[in-house]
Amino acid sequence: MIISVNSDPNRNEFDILLSSTIDELNLHAKNSSKNVATLSGRNLEPYVRDVMTDLAVGTVFENSIELIGGQKFPDIIAKKYYGIEVKTTTQNHWKTTGNSVLESTRVDNVERIFMLFAKLASPIEFRCRPYEEVLSEIVVTHSPRYLIDMNLEQGKTIFDKIKIPYDTLRKEVNPIRPIVDYYKSKLKPGEELWWMDAENNSKPSSIVIKIWNNLSSKEKHDLKNRAMAYFPELFGNSNDKFGRLAIWFITSEAVVCPNVRDLFTAGGKQDCVIGEKVYKKVPRIFLNLFENMPSIIETITQTSASELSEYWQTCTTEQTKLFDWIDLVAELAKKIKDAKHLDIKQILAELILN
Repeated sequence: MIISVNSDPNRNEFDILLSSTIDELNLHAKNSSKNVATLSGRNLEPYVRDVMTDLAVGTVFENSIELIGGQKFPDIIAKKYYGIEVKTTTQNHWKTTGNSVLESTRVDNVERIFMLFAKLASPIEFRCRPYEEVLSEIVVTHSPRYLIDMNLEQGKTIFDKIKIPYDTLRKEVNPIRPIVDYYKSKLKPGEELWWMDAENNSKPSSIVIKIWNNLSSKEKHDLKNRAMAYFPELFGNSNDKFGRLAIWFITSEAVVCPNVRDLFTAGGKQDCVIGEKVYKKVPRIFLNLFENMPSIIETITQTSASELSEYWQTCTTEQTKLFDWIDLVAELAKKIKDAKHLDIKQILAELILN
């Protein structure tokens, strides 16, 4: 004997209720467009609740339609199992920013959520689809949020892209991790994620964005030294060698620096004495490096190998990280024409020993 089990109780009846609700709302939009057009934001939620409540009379959902309100997710529930999240836009499109990926305010026991979307630009129209079917991407405000697209094609959701179903992802202990991994895999050379989850970014960025020129001398000095520790490509000859650093200034340190290159190259060449040897015509970026080795060594020593591996884009260990950094810098410096006469690896080793 085959037993059919419906995991969503009264799903057919609820689909009918939703369809009737959308039909009724679109009828209101046609007959009373001026009144409906004023129902932006949270004013629409009780309106939808009332329409659903009237249509639920005589069905299994009678007396079960509840407006949650506040900052809870979703906005309306039915039989404490189904949910309706209400979104509006006054623009003539079907996209908006959705709810947090973390769903920390989700109402307990609600298992199936639907997106009811009101486009309040003329012509006013209402649409409703299962929540997970309209979430196309992740965008970031103060936290990662879904991007809603009511015209999204089947198979194009963010869940299709990361290959994890919505109901699986939302129940993860850390639902952000798979999303971060997905977007990381799509980065082009020189690109970085400007937002990372707390697990991988122990130092939160400041809420205040600062201009480089407004920083104190000590702050500037510290940032430049950390930059030389974290971004060895600064000592190479790539055309975009300052790109990742510029992004890091903004995303990690909340600092805008209009002329990153000048921080390391301005000032030209100069002779440099290390020990008993004089090095002629040393490019400014290497002068900065040699003069600040104690601080750079301290930064590398105090930064975990796993974090340095992320910065350097190559694996390192706690035992080898300092020597790995020297190797990276020395290898990249070989490509600098004006540094051909310098044995960077030997100089750095001498400075460390001293």
